[in-house]
Amino acid sequence: MRQRTPWVVAATVALFTGSLLVGCSGANVESEYPDRRRGDATPYNQRDSIFGPGGLALGGGGGQEDVPGGTGIGVNGFLWRASLDTVSFMPVTSADPFGGVIITDWYSPPEAPDERFKMNVYILGRALRADGVRVAVFRQVADTRAGWRDAPLADETGTEIENAILTKARQLRADVLSN
Repeated sequence: MRQRTPWVVAATVALFTGSLLVGCSGANVESEYPDRRRGDATPYNQRDSIFGPGGLALGGGGGQEDVPGGTGIGVNGFLWRASLDTVSFMPVTSADPFGGVIITDWYSPPEAPDERFKMNVYILGRALRADGVRVAVFRQVADTRAGWRDAPLADETGTEIENAILTKARQLRADVLSN
């Protein structure tokens, strides 16, 4: 019995596959699929989105006015913008508009180079409310032996920054509603 070489087998398979594909290429096939599942009122082509029915609208676009302060992000848009404006003098390390977290890097004021501050801003929801924002402020002072060490901070510092953010957010909302 004669043994076939591998290239002959490969050539035979390639010819068979090619002729099969050429034979099917002229077939006129139309496939129609139902646009709804049986008993389901939602068409297949209308899928739910994690960004809501209007999609992701950056900058407040989209024409939907049902949620004041809604900008397609996960938190209140007025609080978000006011928070960024309030901490804009510090370098921002991370800003997550969907989770509502702004983290700044350490900042040393020019008038006190031997101390530095860091802030974490948490926006807690989509409503413009007094309990909708929390600010954690950290302070360190320069130590000649250990570099930087944590230092106490007045208890009302975080509350004062929260109030500044809320005031700015209310001004932004009033500006939008007056236009």
